[in-house]
Amino acid sequence: MSNKYNFETVESRFDVGSKKWDEIDQYCPEVRKKGEDIIPFSVADMEFETAPSICEGMKKYIDHYVLGYSNPTPAFFNAVCDWMYSHHDWEIQPDWVLTTSGVITAFFMAVKTFTDPGDGVVLMTPVYYPMYSAIRNNNRKLVENPLINHNGHYEIDFEDLEQKVKDPNTKLLIFCSPHNPAGRVWTRRELEKVGRICIDNHVLIASDEIHFDLIMPGYHHTVFASISEEFAMHSITMTAASKSFNLAGMQTSCVIIPNKELRDAFHAEQLLDEVNPKSNILGYEATRLAYTECGEWFDRALAVIDHNRQTVVDFMAKEFPEVIVTPLEGTYLLWMDIRPLGIDYKHLAEILRTEGKLFFDDGYIFGTPGEGFERWNLACPTRYVEEALLRLKGVLNKHRKD
Repeated sequence: MSNKYNFETVESRFDVGSKKWDEIDQYCPEVRKKGEDIIPFSVADMEFETAPSICEGMKKYIDHYVLGYSNPTPAFFNAVCDWMYSHHDWEIQPDWVLTTSGVITAFFMAVKTFTDPGDGVVLMTPVYYPMYSAIRNNNRKLVENPLINHNGHYEIDFEDLEQKVKDPNTKLLIFCSPHNPAGRVWTRRELEKVGRICIDNHVLIASDEIHFDLIMPGYHHTVFASISEEFAMHSITMTAASKSFNLAGMQTSCVIIPNKELRDAFHAEQLLDEVNPKSNILGYEATRLAYTECGEWFDRALAVIDHNRQTVVDFMAKEFPEVIVTPLEGTYLLWMDIRPLGIDYKHLAEILRTEGKLFFDDGYIFGTPGEGFERWNLACPTRYVEEALLRLKGVLNKHRKD
């Protein structure tokens, strides 16, 4: 194993505004007082050191450039286009790319741009919780298309989807690909069926593909818009380097819209909300560095995540075979169904924090279908996963209902 990168240590993020680290203080203040080496496994950013090329490149950038107003540069656009082609076999043009401060901002903007108050917006639930807010906060109607859970393997209910999008008031699908929290990497055939159903019923697809680099061995991610020109013309793609390279704090995401009419509409809505929409000057440069100089670092990080995945799977199969660990195909977020142990989902959330010092994302925040589940962020050094499993064993054995 190369020693070029450090995937074994964690820097404390107390007192720097990290919500998930602050939660440790909220529930277990003794952790910091006693100097216990415990980290959270909730919010989806990494507990790895930043790629050295990004750190070094940013220092050079700050030394040589004025940090004033800035637009994305040709070098930024070229890096995004090259990454899409080299890693996703999708040839895009620089003028298709708009930038926002984050993918959440992008799908909020999509709801406001492409629907009116009272219109229906489809979500495949359980799903990333800010998507619910994008619908409800903008006075749109939530249209749930619940995923079918076959003993931990999630599938799309195409019959239900087709029935619901036939309603002429349903205008948009916010599509999570790969799916968060179910960890599914949708097959090309599944994507083609989703696209055909939506396009035939005049429903636009806003595809959140922020996790599209984080694909486990044996699986392949297909960008929805890359399937055909027709699909590209009836969709927008929202993504970023933020998950792959841990750059969420740089607040720089890309909204790729090949259809000029849709792109102009999205940009016009940006101008209404933001007046002068643009991302962070350092975010542009961090994204460029990530996509042009950090491929090897990313490959190593993905290998650690995959090892962590297998560590949890093996442990749970031995110690708690009743617990259903959803196969992780994409993202670094493992979805576990703990309902077979008979612990009430609210009680489960409480005891994991207070007794186990385990800070996951509780499944119920992803919607009613997530009650009794926990989402485990595996983007961290392996030793923390191994230690957490021992604490998890103690809590679950104590509270399980036999």
